Amino acid sequence: MQTPALADNEALRIETLRQFLILDTPPEERFDNLTRAAASFFRVQIAVVSLVDVNRQWFKSICGLDAKETPRDISFCGHAILQDDVLVIENALLDARFADNPLVTGAPHIRFYAGAPLIAPNGSHIGTLCLIDPQPKSLSAAELDMLRDMANVVMREIVRTPELLRATPA
Repeated sequence: MQTPALADNEALRIETLRQFLILDTPPEERFDNLTRAAASFFRVQIAVVSLVDVNRQWFKSICGLDAKETPRDISFCGHAILQDDVLVIENALLDARFADNPLVTGAPHIRFYAGAPLIAPNGSHIGTLCLIDPQPKSLSAAELDMLRDMANVVMREIVRTPELLRATPA
């Protein structure tokens, strides 16, 4: 298993993530709607809004799995945030980076993974909108475009989070 590297701008990336005041917040329908739609549209068992913190990936929204976070060192999303485009793993068993990953060899038995980076206005990649399935899959060009578009919607909602907190009466 290959542990994800740190981003070149890791300190800025973490600072940016924390400025959104979204880590460890309760579930929100605006994000849950998006993960449910993604799971249905892409016909996958699991869809996640994952935010990659220092030592963990924390799930703001997750459809199809009962988890709140996983360690960053075994995360697929830790790899996806290092790219400017969608990371697609059609069959994790055939990819040396992931074949012996505990999320592949054990529950949830990941075979297919696609993660579109959530790119903040300053260019920092703070997390992903990702798709996971226990069956190998591929995505068409149109599906990749849709995943990118959905990730952009998620990022727009994350940007709104501090604004919404300020607008909420105490």
